Order: sequence, then C-alpha cells, then structure tokens
Amino acid sequence: MANLDSHVASILDANNSDDEDALIASLEDSPALDAFREQRIQQLHSEFTRAKAQKNEGFGNYTEIKEEKALMDLTTSVKYAVVHFAKDDFARCGVMDGHLESLAPKHFDTRFLKMNVENAPFLVTKLKIQVLPCVLAFVNGVSVDRIVGFEGLGYTQDTFTTKDLEARLLQSGVLQRAKATGDASIKFGVKKAKKDDSDDGDDWD
Repeated sequence: MANLDSHVASILDANNSDDEDALIASLEDSPALDAFREQRIQQLHSEFTRAKAQKNEGFGNYTEIKEEKALMDLTTSVKYAVVHFAKDDFARCGVMDGHLESLAPKHFDTRFLKMNVENAPFLVTKLKIQVLPCVLAFVNGVSVDRIVGFEGLGYTQDTFTTKDLEARLLQSGVLQRAKATGDASIKFGVKKAKKDDSDDGDDWD
C-alpha cells in the first residue's frame, strides 16, 4: 500500500462514509488547497475504491470461522490477519470480542477473525494455545505476535482500552495506522487475583 498523504488519511479516518463525493467535498472544503490538491483527490478516490473492494471480500468485519481449513486458508491468503481463539462462555473472550469488533471496521487492510477452540483441535495443539483469550497476529501467513489473556494491555490486566489493543497490534505490524478514537476502557469484573496467581486468563485445557 502506497504511503497516504496525511491530510487524505485524516479525512478517511474521520469519515466512515460510503459516499465518495462527500469525502471529496470534505477535502475540497479544507483550507489545505495547494499544489497537491489533485494528487490528494486522486489518492482519496483510489483508497475509497480499494476500501469498497476489500469490504466485498470480508474486510471491515469481525468474522467467526467455523472450520480449521478455512481459517488456515484465510490467514495464508491475506497479508494481514488477526485471529482470536476463544470460547463463547468465557467472559474475558467476550471482552476481547468487543474490542476486535470496534477495530475491524476501521482497519480494512486486515482481516479480523474468530475461531472457537472447540472447532480447532489441530490448530490449538499446533499453536500451543492453553490460555484464553488468545489473539494471534499474522503477516503473510506467519504468526508475528501473540496476546495471551490480557497480557501487556493497559495498566492492569483487567482494564484496557481499544486503543491499547490497537497500539499492540500496530507494534506487531498487523495494522497500518492508528484509528481508534476515545479512551474509554472496558472493566472486566473479576475477583482480584491473588499475588501468587500468575495466570493471565482462563485456562480451558
């Protein structure tokens, strides 16, 4: 993906719109009309067209995959993928779902996928998944980062924001630009862990 003009990027990120004319109007109404105007309009048009094509292929949505082979095919056929290995009756997995559902529409270059561990015995063993939630970041089919439980997110293990998760995924290279807005955190209501309890999440094994 070519580097975007910063002004074009800000308009795309601030306006979650399916109306290209409205986005171009936002560009033209800005005071930054200069020698780069035509280039910016062309970039905006190209990105808008590409985003629509990506959405038609499943990008922009947080999608649950039912079969292991389908998941393996997806993670190897796209450049960027985030996969949440989860179990529906685990509360922490529900918290992670909420954050990933918020990020998916903002990052149309990355597939956001969910797999119930009960449907993926081979991958669970191969990837050594033991604690849930477990989020893996894939770049060109290769796992580049693993988030176990809520490890490394926020100031405490049970309170973190969508921006915290986005920052971690940006660092891993599976996301391209920071787009999350606001700083509201989701507090997960669990009993305070004992000092000698080093578990970051639910051990489902």
